[in-house]
Amino acid sequence: MEPLGALKDREFAQRIVGKIHEEAKGLGEVRFMHVCGTHEDTVTRSGIRSLLPENVKIVSGPGCPVCITPVEDIVKMREIMKEAYAEGDRMILTTFGDMYRIPTPLGSFADLKGEGYDVRIVYSIFDTYKIAKENPDRTVVHFSPGFETTTAPTAGMLNAVVEEKLENFRIYSVHRLTPPAVEALVKQGTRFHGLIDPGHVSTIIGVKGWEYLTRDYGIPQVIAGFEPVDVLIGILMLLRMVKSGEVKILNEYTRAVKYEGNVAAQRLMEKFFEVKDAKWRALGVIPKSGLELKGEWRELEIRTYYNPEVPRLPDLEKGCLCGAVLRGLAMPTDCPHFGKTCTPRSPVGPCMVSYEGTCQIFYKYGVLF
Repeated sequence: MEPLGALKDREFAQRIVGKIHEEAKGLGEVRFMHVCGTHEDTVTRSGIRSLLPENVKIVSGPGCPVCITPVEDIVKMREIMKEAYAEGDRMILTTFGDMYRIPTPLGSFADLKGEGYDVRIVYSIFDTYKIAKENPDRTVVHFSPGFETTTAPTAGMLNAVVEEKLENFRIYSVHRLTPPAVEALVKQGTRFHGLIDPGHVSTIIGVKGWEYLTRDYGIPQVIAGFEPVDVLIGILMLLRMVKSGEVKILNEYTRAVKYEGNVAAQRLMEKFFEVKDAKWRALGVIPKSGLELKGEWRELEIRTYYNPEVPRLPDLEKGCLCGAVLRGLAMPTDCPHFGKTCTPRSPVGPCMVSYEGTCQIFYKYGVLF
């Protein structure tokens, strides 16, 4: 059997599930957290929770970058558009499809589009680059969310823009770093016995990017891929560490993740961005978790030209449990809004909007346990 073929093999998966049940015997409740919307999609779509022993729980952490983008930044970008248009700058705003619909008390980017402003959905920042090339007389701004996986192509695109001297291209950076969010949860007292690390983030930061969490906080970790068998193997590896008392970081996703990560991508990120304390929606300010453009590149940041004041706004609607879901303290089904007043067609909270949001994933797949 080809190595990748095993990841699709039903009997192989069943054998791993059997070993998970064997390893879980005699243990109390064991909670493993992941911090990845794609992992949650795999877990829920494949019904992995229903295959696990009752004492093994998988909880979802802050793995949706769109969900944690602060309300104030969305509102500020809306106000920037309005201010630009008032000054005769027919700005074009681009962003991703899920970011387009994230609700705030003062409206979404979709609402801004409905008000007559030029807001466009793109699939990558490269699409924004092409739009800027096609509209040299207009400022083109990409509202740019995402963890390390998205930050790397943003840095690459900025490098191309600088080399080509494309003067009408800007971003609004709301990029965030993943490991500091996990560290913040640990310091806040969130309880879990092991961490399933996202494979795509790890292709950028490498195994070494996660090591300090194990070294400083005693957290067993497994970097896992995105096939159901990848996740099951990751759970088995974590269970064996918990049972033996080992505290290590292991790499299940060796076919894509290197110890040092993508060094070229890291260099580009370091070229353009500096690390700052940053707010996460519903999670508060997390130290050294945000990425802002360095001073020498501030001409690429739209807030250098427009920086309107915005009011203080609540992160979530009353009763919305997105904050607890993002901390691994609640399941979407615990929320009184879930599937009733909050659906993908009329979302109350951000976790129901994004395809990486735990609430939308639960709703989409009918909550398979």
